[in-house]
Parts: sequence; structure tokens; C-alpha cells
Amino acid sequence: MKSSSLVELALSAQGCTQKELALKLRVSPAQISKWKKGEHISFEMSNRLSELAGLGDLDPDVVLLAGSIEDAGKWIQLIRYLAELSEFSAETGYDTAPLVEELDDDNCHLFWNTFHVLQEMGVNIPRPFPEELEACIADGDDEDEAIWNNEIASLIYDMFKALTDVYGFYAAFVADLVFDEGLDLVDTPAWELDSELLSLAASKLDLDASKIPGFPRFKKKVESEVAEMVTYLKERAFRAGIPLRIELMDLVFDSHDELGRAAEAHSFGFDQSRLHPDIYMNELLTGMRVIHQVLPVIMKKLGIEDEFELDTSELRLGR
Repeated sequence: MKSSSLVELALSAQGCTQKELALKLRVSPAQISKWKKGEHISFEMSNRLSELAGLGDLDPDVVLLAGSIEDAGKWIQLIRYLAELSEFSAETGYDTAPLVEELDDDNCHLFWNTFHVLQEMGVNIPRPFPEELEACIADGDDEDEAIWNNEIASLIYDMFKALTDVYGFYAAFVADLVFDEGLDLVDTPAWELDSELLSLAASKLDLDASKIPGFPRFKKKVESEVAEMVTYLKERAFRAGIPLRIELMDLVFDSHDELGRAAEAHSFGFDQSRLHPDIYMNELLTGMRVIHQVLPVIMKKLGIEDEFELDTSELRLGR
């Protein structure tokens, strides 16, 4: 929880100066200034500031992003609705944990992640909360139409829909590797992979760069960061001799539709016998090493090791 956000909201709610706020908290005005600059704040003081700001269980950063406590509540309701709608129409055969688990989260961590991604893309958060979306949070009859007609609501829905595909692929082919105790990936680049999936899903959308100028830069940045994580994961899996059933880099560069289809096929067991080409190559190399060790012994036993000469012409293509 950021101390600067708490101080800003408390000052606004109380309509007081920093000196007056310091008196209410029985601390020095200098301490208020330090908190406003982001200095660490104790749990007790953060609770007292939260009470003065009237935040309840809301994250102060969420309230600042939304513009007010009332609008923060509306955005959280809308995002929950869009998350539920997206998950309901998912087709991968896997639950989208970032969407499902956040539905019961009163603080709606998904709200922060969603708005953070939008800001990274250069999308402005509208203030106040759009009136036309009120029907969505009130379960009105025209909520779906309001979503499709509102640019930011439809964009969030598209992000969540893409996330169901991206996360389905992650759950099918990647998650078991990330959490494999034998690989010991805690505090490594690969350990942060799941936290980047919403950004990755957003980067796969077909957005108009003329309307969102920051999108190409955002896409390139996300792909580069996630590719580094996946590369690290592949190297650790290779060293541990763990077989891959798919090219993990597809997570970065395939479309979300392609990832969703791969996850769906896996959930139905259509690819259970398929191995990644790296596994076949490893098997071939292992077989060649065995032949290299065994063949000289056989030739010596037959007494032909000195007279044997390989005819390479028989190995040419087309023979």
C-alpha cells in the first residue's frame, strides 16, 4: 500500500492541510511530508489514514486511478462483470485463474492490473465513471450493448477474452514447469511469468495504433520481456531433462486464438502422444551415441575393425 496515495486521499477527504493532518495523527508535519514522498508507513498508521480517507477495504491506488471512492466501486463492479462474462464464454477447457479468483476479491486486484496495463498502452482512464455503463453494474437489460458501444469497456472485455486463451495455454503447457520443485524457479525470471499474462494477452489484440499510439511500443516491450522469461524456463527444463510437448515460445508470438485452440486440444487429450521436436532430436542423439559406443565393439569381435571403410556415397540423398 503506497503511503503517498493514503496521504493524498486523507487530505482530500478531511479537507485539511498537512499540518492539520499531522495533528490528527499526532505525528510531525515532516513525517507527513515523508509519507507523501513514498516513505514506508507502519500498518497502524496506514489503517488510521485509511479510516480518515473513508476507504474501507479499498486500495488507495485504485481510488486514485478511478478518481473517487464511488467511481472505484463502480469500476470494480464493471470489471467483475466483464471478467465473469469472459470466463463464461471461454473455450479452452481451463479455468482462467486471474479472472475466476478475483471475482470474490473485495479489493479487486484485477482492477489494478487491468488499469495498469491500460496505462502502459497509453489509454486514458475516463473520469467520472461513464454514465452509459451504469446499466452494466445495475444488471440492466441493455448492458451488453453499452459495453460494445463504449471503447474502454469493450477493450477491457477483449483483453479478458484474450486472457482466457493465453492463460489456457499457460495452464496446459507451462504452469507445471514453473511450479516444478525440481526446477527451483522461485525468484527467477520464469517465476514472474504468470503475472505478465494479462499484459501479454493485451499485446495480442489487433488495435489501431492511430487511436492508441503507445500500443506498438507496449507490444514490443511485453514480447521482449516474456520471451526472456520463456527462454529461461526452456533452458532450465532442458538441463533437467524435462520433455516439452509444445514449443513454449508460441506463448509469446502466436495469436491468442491459436493459443486457445492448442489449449483446447490439450484439454481434450488430442495431443497426448505428441512430443516437441527437441525431444525427438534428443532421442536421436542418444541413439547415435549408443551406436558410436557399441559399433566398434561389434566390429572388433567380428575381426573387421581394420578393414572396414565407410562408403559415404550410399548416404547421399536420393540413393
